[in-house]
Amino acid sequence: MKANLAPLALGSDTGGSVRQPASLCGVVGLRPTYGLVSRYGLVAFASSLDQIGPLTKTVEDCAILTEIISGHDPNDSTSASVERREYSEGLDRPLKGRRVGLPKEYFGEGLDGEVKEKVLTAVGLLKGERVEVVDVSLPHTGKSIATYYVLCTAEASSNLARYDGVKYGLRKVGSDLLDNYLLTRTQGFGAEVRRRILLGTSSPPGITMPTTVGR
Repeated sequence: MKANLAPLALGSDTGGSVRQPASLCGVVGLRPTYGLVSRYGLVAFASSLDQIGPLTKTVEDCAILTEIISGHDPNDSTSASVERREYSEGLDRPLKGRRVGLPKEYFGEGLDGEVKEKVLTAVGLLKGERVEVVDVSLPHTGKSIATYYVLCTAEASSNLARYDGVKYGLRKVGSDLLDNYLLTRTQGFGAEVRRRILLGTSSPPGITMPTTVGR
């Protein structure tokens, strides 16, 4: 979109795959509320986290696209039964009187100085519009990454188990059934996906797990 190759696009966001590329490319990316947008047709990675979100040039375009793709879908059991809203109608409403929370834990060690500067500049603009900025605390922030990887890998292992070359996905034929599985899953998944599947399928202590990611 930044290169004018497309006016708008859709992406899937599990741990930031819409929001982070958008922030790095100078476009608008939104992760909708869970259940607001149907995931029908998406390859399930981590079902409690996956969301479909818009990528657009402007906030107005983002609001319009969200209006189009949101709403209940009987093909998706996690789709919420909510009324479709006209998000673009609220773009011209004054911000005065609204409150925005600023988590203090997000300004700790590791925050890039330029990112901090941009965020605080945005905060200043909000204050200029008479928005009340409130300091808040999210004390479990430090555990969020570990929690994400426990859930993400476990659900990836479960969801992607169906892609075994028998009923779903790529099929590679080897010398026997085990070789079929190894060839299919090694060539059908990239290294990072295989790594997450192995982490999510980790056995209890005392049981040896394979140390290789692929063949």
